[in-house]
Amino acid sequence: MIKYIDEALELWAAELHPPEGVEALGGGGGGSMLATLIACRGELIRSTRGSRVLLDESAEIELIVFKLLPVRERQVVIERYTNYDSLERQRWEACGCSAAQFYRRLHRAHLLIEGHLIQRKRAA
Repeated sequence: MIKYIDEALELWAAELHPPEGVEALGGGGGGSMLATLIACRGELIRSTRGSRVLLDESAEIELIVFKLLPVRERQVVIERYTNYDSLERQRWEACGCSAAQFYRRLHRAHLLIEGHLIQRKRAA
C-alpha cells in the first residue's frame, strides 16, 4: 500500500462515508473532541497535513473511486475504507477473494488513485 494514499482514503471515508449514525467530519459541527471520540468509537483519524484532507481532495478521491476505478479495485476500496463493522476476513469474502488477492487489488487501486491525482494536479 502507498502510505499517503492509505491516509487520504481513510480521511476521505471519514469525511464523506462515516459510520452509520456518525456525522461526517466535513460537517463542521464544532462539537467537543470527547463527543467526536465517543461517536467514532475511539477511532479518530488525524492527518499530518492538518485536521483532515482538504474537501476538494476528498471530492477528487470520491470521483476517482466511483467513476474511474475498475470494478474490482473499487470494491476493495469500499470494503477496506467504508465498511467499518466487518472483520478483515469478512471483507475478503465480500470481495470473493483471498487475503493476498485482496491486498494485491488494494495496492493496484492505490497506484491508480495516485496516478489520477497526479494527472489532475498536472492539468491544474
